[in-house]
Amino acid sequence: MRQLSKIETALFLLGGMLMVIGAGATVFRQSWAPYVFAPGALLFASMQMRQTYEGTNFTIRRLRRIILISDILFLIAALMMFANQANFFGLDFLIYIKYVHNNWIIVLLLAAILQLYTSHRMTKELEKENLESKKR
Repeated sequence: MRQLSKIETALFLLGGMLMVIGAGATVFRQSWAPYVFAPGALLFASMQMRQTYEGTNFTIRRLRRIILISDILFLIAALMMFANQANFFGLDFLIYIKYVHNNWIIVLLLAAILQLYTSHRMTKELEKENLESKKR
């Protein structure tokens, strides 16, 4: 697994912190929250996409694909946060309420659950792969 440099790691952590601040500020109905969450999601996702896996372990490759899906979900949640502020999609009011209004929370929750699962499993699989390579 390709490790991030110190600058990339700092950007990764900054992105995560901005996402937490943006999501938390939405609870208090701050209008600036999407403007903090979106750059955080972009930083977090882009730095996570820079971590590549060059090996042949199918499980780790599958987990990497799940991480990429969760990164895309983080970006969709950021877009939906902006859409939650005003109906900029130009949808009918009932359709907007049914499909857009506050549904960014569901997308964010799904992305967070996928991140939690993959980070736990990825650690275990990388440890197992390192043990197997040391035995050879």
